[in-house]
Parts: sequence; structure tokens; C-alpha cells
Amino acid sequence: MELGNVSQPLYGPGPEAPGSSTPGLVGMVHGFLRLVQPHGLPLLHYELGFLVCVAIGLLFIILVPLVGCCFCCCRC
Repeated sequence: MELGNVSQPLYGPGPEAPGSSTPGLVGMVHGFLRLVQPHGLPLLHYELGFLVCVAIGLLFIILVPLVGCCFCCCRC
């Protein structure tokens, strides 16, 4: 399949944020957000609880049928 003369795409700067009619309010909100959360969000730290719950859930999904099978098959 011949593509012919395909030129490289030219990428410009991304879209600019629209201007605000209330720059004072925007500055105050951003100042508050920098005060409350000065660093970037540590996503793994916040998702750690969900990951632990998923691990426990997978453990139960695997172990409960296995233990039930052992009780049913290996009764003395």
C-alpha cells in the first residue's frame, strides 16, 4: 500500500484557558487550593485502601471455595 507524500503533522501550542471575568475570585480559589494541597496528589497513597480491599476480596474469592472443597472432600 503506497501512502504517497505524507508530510509530518505540525503541532502548535495547546488550547488556551478561556479568560475569566472574575480574576480576583480565580486567584483566591487557586491560593486556597495551594494552601490546602501544596503538592501534587499522591494518588497511590489515596488508592491504597481500595487496593487492600481488592486484595482481600480476591483472597476470599480464591480461598473460600478451596476451603469449602477441602471440607466437603476430606471429611473424616
